Amino acid sequence: MVYEVGVSLYEIPEYVREEVAEDIALLLNSAIELDYDDVFSIINDPTQISDPYIVFAFDAPEDIGLKLIKAKQNRYLDIFNGKDLPSLNSLILTPRLMRSYPENGLAGNVLGLFNIHNISVFGIEEYYDDHLSGIPKKVWIPIDPNYVDEMPETQSNTNLILTIDREIQSMVEDELEKAVEKYYADAGTIIVMNPQTCDILAMASYPYYDLNDYDLIWETFTSEDPPTFNKSISYSFEPGSVFKIFTMAAALESGTVTPETEYDVEESFFYGGRTIYNWDNEAWGIQDMTGCLQHSLNVCLAWIATEMGEDVFYDYIKAFHFGRSTQIDMAGENSGIVRTPTNPPWYDIDLATNSYGQGISVTPIQMLKAATAIANNGQMITPHIVKTIIQEDRILNSTVDIVGQPISEETAQTLSNMLVDSLEYEASNALVPGYRIAGKTGTASIPLDSGVYSTYITNASFIGWGPVEDPQFMVYVWLEKPIPIWGSLTAAPTFSEIASRLVVMLNLPYDPEHYAENK
Repeated sequence: MVYEVGVSLYEIPEYVREEVAEDIALLLNSAIELDYDDVFSIINDPTQISDPYIVFAFDAPEDIGLKLIKAKQNRYLDIFNGKDLPSLNSLILTPRLMRSYPENGLAGNVLGLFNIHNISVFGIEEYYDDHLSGIPKKVWIPIDPNYVDEMPETQSNTNLILTIDREIQSMVEDELEKAVEKYYADAGTIIVMNPQTCDILAMASYPYYDLNDYDLIWETFTSEDPPTFNKSISYSFEPGSVFKIFTMAAALESGTVTPETEYDVEESFFYGGRTIYNWDNEAWGIQDMTGCLQHSLNVCLAWIATEMGEDVFYDYIKAFHFGRSTQIDMAGENSGIVRTPTNPPWYDIDLATNSYGQGISVTPIQMLKAATAIANNGQMITPHIVKTIIQEDRILNSTVDIVGQPISEETAQTLSNMLVDSLEYEASNALVPGYRIAGKTGTASIPLDSGVYSTYITNASFIGWGPVEDPQFMVYVWLEKPIPIWGSLTAAPTFSEIASRLVVMLNLPYDPEHYAENK
């Protein structure tokens, strides 16, 4: 129980307005530490206020509400006993129920909240509002709690059990906060998922929000440029080189290349009226397809895409469901942006740049959903956050929702092994001793307002899963504007820290021989 504390200006006679303003200002200053001068000026000069009912506190604790009610009662007694004092009838104290969040900010970006206006916003709260709200019931409750025998019983239609693992969520939030601070990033997101079921085990989006501190959340999200509440699902960006795994998947599946295909990687590639360069502006000579992934060579991937052709390339991009929502059961999902020859504005150069994750917009949850096709033998699954719905005497368990097979089992296994090799050949910072990990880094230059891509501000990312033989976890790490700018030096080691803790928490046995190779 909390109390809304307000003042009805209509209830204040003009001849005692200053006295009432002084009494209420003193009372609210003492009870809820509101600024005396602010309260006094608002009540004493109502011409400045368009609404005759002013709310000074939406969620005063129950003991404070009772204290204010007691003050009103004492004033009634004083007046009844003949004291010449103004009434406090204008002080309105409205009791109401308020949802509390005992874990404060833990998984706050996932849960969303039930706000002071009794509206569910963001996350699970908003998505499942119709279920959680229960059956509407209208009752009369006296304003004075002394006359309320008990609150009426309300029955919820639904209880939800989430896929989130509390311990994994706590660990991921801790690691994400450390990574943001260590690499001076503006923000970050980490999602942990079981690729075989698409159960979301953890979803963290920094900065975090304490759901009980609604005043701060309200202030943050009513600013001129409010941040995104949950970047995991609501924020789209250019993914950079991590997207190359999907270009390679399409090329392998379409028969455009094989792992053994070799290409003489020069320092640049001219296509569509523009010149594309490798990340280091250098030539790399003859490379097979694993080498192109290992060294993350833009020129090679652009060549592959142009060899496929626009029809084949974009057919596979659509098959991986980029440019559309994942249908995750959370409110506020962003669909990203994919321009195609049939969806202008599209230019020839887009075919080449999209191949390495530039000029295409995705969300972290889209990247995970698409990657399930590689980790899960070609089958792509819809991610979900609710494991079980309990409706009175019915229990509904979520099921694995296979929504397509963009690549074959053979292609998926071939590409996974290529990604394992590319990490191990370069002794990647993402490796986890004792486990075969497949994954790819991404370093995406950020476009400036002028349309030119910055060379010193990036988004860094890494996607990886393991153990490759039977994947039990998939992790996507994204850091906004880190220092250093490279995903291999920021997102990759963050992945390794998380994966190294996950294998222990999930009790996954390590391979002694593989451990010897990578320790």
